[in-house]
Formats: sequence, structure tokens, C-alpha cells
Amino acid sequence: MHGYRGLYGGLGMRDIHERKRLKHKEHILDHMCILELAANLFGTTQAEDKLRRENVRSKEAANRLHNEVGRKVRMAARSGASPAIQKSTQRLRLLANFRTFDFPNRQNRWKLLIQLWQ
Repeated sequence: MHGYRGLYGGLGMRDIHERKRLKHKEHILDHMCILELAANLFGTTQAEDKLRRENVRSKEAANRLHNEVGRKVRMAARSGASPAIQKSTQRLRLLANFRTFDFPNRQNRWKLLIQLWQ
């Protein structure tokens, strides 16, 4: 929940609903573009890993950590904060474009997938 705040520049779930003009029962994830979904998944996995490594137990600390990771993912997606994050951001962009590519044969698709994960 607090990862949204970091990812969306401080906006909470209600603010995001208003910004995207969603109805009360509609879920934000159902209305994200592929790049937003990829960034959200990347941030979630990074936050989960950090929660485990740092053995975070309190709800407040977990919320702070999710917000912090969300902010870093947002920064990486906008500008690229470090070489490791830049490479991850490039992968996210390739993944976002992956669905729009027209592959004349399977070999080209596999080449792109290999490039994506190198």
C-alpha cells in the first residue's frame, strides 16, 4: 500500500483512483499500463527481499521500507539512479515494448528474451 505512495510520487490509493478516474470498486492494478505493472512488480519484489534481509517485523517499518523502495523505483524509471538500476530500467522498458513487437519467427523472439535478461 505504501509502495504506491513512493511509486506515484506521494499519492495514496484514493488520489490514484481520482487521477485515473476509477470507480470505488475498481482496482488500480487492473488499470495500469505494462510499464507501471512491471515497475510495481519490480518494486514489490525488491521490497519483499529487503524486508527479509533486514528482518523487518513492525508494520510501520515495513510501510516506510515499501515507500522508500517505491520512490527508488520511480527515480530509476524516470532517470536511472545507478548502473544496476539503469540496467533494470532498460529491461523494464524492453519488457514493456515486448508485447508490441511483431516477430516474423520464433528465433527473433528468443534473441530479444536473451537480450532482456543479460
